[in-house]
Amino acid sequence: MTVLQTPKSPMTAKGGVWTASVDGSTVSIALSGDWVARRDGVEFDAAVKIIRPGVSLVAFDAVKLGHWDSGLIAFLFNLRRAAAQTGAAFQDDGLPAPARRLLKLAEGPAEPRPAVPPTPLLERVGLRAMALWTESVDAAALCGNVLLRGAATLRGRASMRTRDLVSEMFDAGLAALPIVTLVSALVGGILAFIGATELSKLGAGSYVANLVAIGMVREMAAMMTAIIMAGRTGGAYAATVSAMQGAEEIDALRAIGISVFDYLILPRMLALTAMMPILYLYSCGVGMVGGLCVGAATLKVTAVSFFVQAQRALTGAELAIGLTKSLCFGAFIAIVACSVGLRADRSATAVGKAATKAVVVGIVGVITLDAVFDLCASVLGV
Repeated sequence: MTVLQTPKSPMTAKGGVWTASVDGSTVSIALSGDWVARRDGVEFDAAVKIIRPGVSLVAFDAVKLGHWDSGLIAFLFNLRRAAAQTGAAFQDDGLPAPARRLLKLAEGPAEPRPAVPPTPLLERVGLRAMALWTESVDAAALCGNVLLRGAATLRGRASMRTRDLVSEMFDAGLAALPIVTLVSALVGGILAFIGATELSKLGAGSYVANLVAIGMVREMAAMMTAIIMAGRTGGAYAATVSAMQGAEEIDALRAIGISVFDYLILPRMLALTAMMPILYLYSCGVGMVGGLCVGAATLKVTAVSFFVQAQRALTGAELAIGLTKSLCFGAFIAIVACSVGLRADRSATAVGKAATKAVVVGIVGVITLDAVFDLCASVLGV
């Protein structure tokens, strides 16, 4: 019988010790001491000493084994891999049950997973259509709840807290003024610059005010404000609701009998829908001031002549179209953002995906709605 033993170094003397007894083609390994990798390290060359040609069975005796961690598992894993390469049987009956379970987990899947065949194109189209239909139904139900609960709120019968509504109105209104001011002034200045460049060639530079006024009131103020709010507020709504969904806070609200719609959704929808017309009117004013600055710098237009010309160009129909657009845009952004947040998955990446989807769908939807409004206005001759 041949006996192999761990070298008595200062490190291994106080740590785990193995002793291998070779009897013919059978190797019996006795484990003793504490096998703690952080303190004593891991011995990786034991397999070369133990698993030799002619060995057909590797057995273990762990009666004297003390505390152990991943250092023991790494030692056993190397032995098992070496035994598999030489064709020796690895008998782990003498090991502790937790060590056997960890070794089994370290093996990985016994067989590779079969390749999943690609989904046919027709099936993918059908699944996508069903998903879009489900989302549309949920959005329609959300719109119905807004109308019903909004009417109840006006009668004072909703369970929505007033301070929540005021807080959301501040966030969607006053807190958004800096970015709305910057973008509106730049858009008004761009319209004025384009008008000054082209209209001055025809000797009609004074009509720059008409271009800026009609462009801002009818189109750009409502659309640019909606795009800003879709990226700023809509994404925040979707991220907040999806984060609460992932943290199971929405389930907790339902469990204690609090209406999720009145507590979370209704204040945000009412706040954004109510603040969008105000932001639109503010954007119109700032945009015309920006256009005035560019017109005064390029065409020497005075403020009095600019605003008199703008007043002559504008009609009540232009303002009514812009206000209607802003109301619809605000309601659309809030509904999309909250709907995406409520349908988000319960994972760490769901918050980012929900915010991204809400912003993309909100911006694309706003531009599409604007085109629909313009088409309807053209058909009606407004």
